[in-house]
Amino acid sequence: MSQYDTDDAPRLGGAQKLSLLDAVAQSIGFVGPVFSIAFLVPLLVGLTSASGRGAGDAAPLAVVLASIGVLALGWIISEYARRISAAGSLYDYISDGLGSRVGGTFGLLYYVGILALGSGLAVMIGGTIHDTLDAEFGSAVLPEGLWDLVVIGLVGAILYFGVAFSTRAQLVLALLSVATVFVFSLYVIVKVGGDNDLGRALSPSSSETGFSGVLFGVLYGVLLFTGFETSANLGEETEHPKRDIPRAVLISVLLVAGFYFIATYAQVAGFRFDLGAMGDAAGGPLFALASSADDGGFGSTAVRRLLELVVVLDMLAVLIGCAVAASRGLFALARDRRLPSALANVSPRSTPLNATIVVLGLYLLTTAVTLWVPGFVELTGPDGAPLGLPHYVSVFSWMAALGGFALALIYLVLSVGAVRGLADHAQPWKVYLAVFVSILVTGAAIFGAIYKVPTPTIYVVWTTLAVFVVSLVLTFVSPGVEPTGHEWDDLNPADQGPQKL
Repeated sequence: MSQYDTDDAPRLGGAQKLSLLDAVAQSIGFVGPVFSIAFLVPLLVGLTSASGRGAGDAAPLAVVLASIGVLALGWIISEYARRISAAGSLYDYISDGLGSRVGGTFGLLYYVGILALGSGLAVMIGGTIHDTLDAEFGSAVLPEGLWDLVVIGLVGAILYFGVAFSTRAQLVLALLSVATVFVFSLYVIVKVGGDNDLGRALSPSSSETGFSGVLFGVLYGVLLFTGFETSANLGEETEHPKRDIPRAVLISVLLVAGFYFIATYAQVAGFRFDLGAMGDAAGGPLFALASSADDGGFGSTAVRRLLELVVVLDMLAVLIGCAVAASRGLFALARDRRLPSALANVSPRSTPLNATIVVLGLYLLTTAVTLWVPGFVELTGPDGAPLGLPHYVSVFSWMAALGGFALALIYLVLSVGAVRGLADHAQPWKVYLAVFVSILVTGAAIFGAIYKVPTPTIYVVWTTLAVFVVSLVLTFVSPGVEPTGHEWDDLNPADQGPQKL
């Protein structure tokens, strides 16, 4: 396979370089911890899972176990980030471990998954703003379609001003939302007082089905961390990538894990360990806890509205993160001649110009189809009956399932490839341990994504298979160049040296 001189390869970053804080903001911004904690705790508990199984009151324990598994995967990614600094991130890492054809195939699948997540979220944000304003104040101000355009336009403007501006926008949005929900969670725990029971939250027996139920909570819990690795996409744009990207990946996992533990426990304890009460508020338990005391909550109308606002802000941070990661991925694939070379065009601000335009265009296309094709995606329950969800929720849920499933597959393949890719590691036992744990948890996440999942969500599996086949064909038709050739001298200063955690 051919390889070209990196001096001739288009690259990102220019004179403006990112810091460790920027890289952390990208990862946490993509994960969207506030958005996840606002809606997905009932999934961990088992109230909204298709299998009907979950961790019950032991949901915080499931979060701890899922965090350990994701940390193992994060360690593998951080070790690769010490060796390879390129916009393709996981695509480059898989290529290093399993060869460029396998890397190219799964690289295309990886970024299709990220595009799906972002497309669904763009629709979700516009619809959420519209319906929330209408419910709270009696007027949505703008039609839903215009809110969608406002959201996509805002993201486009943020990306236009450069990656430093976008990561700092994510940082501000994430800090505001995470800090608000974290403080409220601590407040709930304090108000629960003598009814707190940490031992119950950490005991497998608290699940109605024992430890097997906790394991179901774990496999759903892993999906909460989806995108934690996306700071690696900024490898070419970070001032000290081989030092800061590994740190950013691991710091992001630890910070998000701590937040998830506190916020999950606050919800379980806030409902007094009563799954029935949480089930009555399964559509948004965080907002139920934020309601007034007269409605069984710990807040007020103002507090509930504040949390609704910060959840939307966190969703916006996630959308920015998706757009940043997807545009860098399309750029990297085009630079390696696996996609049309026009996508490797770099703007005067040293950002992937055409790739960003394509990403925003796909967001607009998804929005248009959602608004113009009634019933584009309509989710049903296990009995086949429609769930009656708002159309934008159904579209987001399906797109998120597609993106989450695709990314879980990538994590699994990356873990397998690490046996070869990190074979020369100074302490091979660390590699084998991390590979074992990460394969275990990513395999569980894949199982959780397909187990007893009803139509049309189960079509996610077939769609992913179709994308994989197309990616495989494209990889053989256009084999491209070796992605691991991208090593620029200014990204590997001698003062960094080899580092191990």
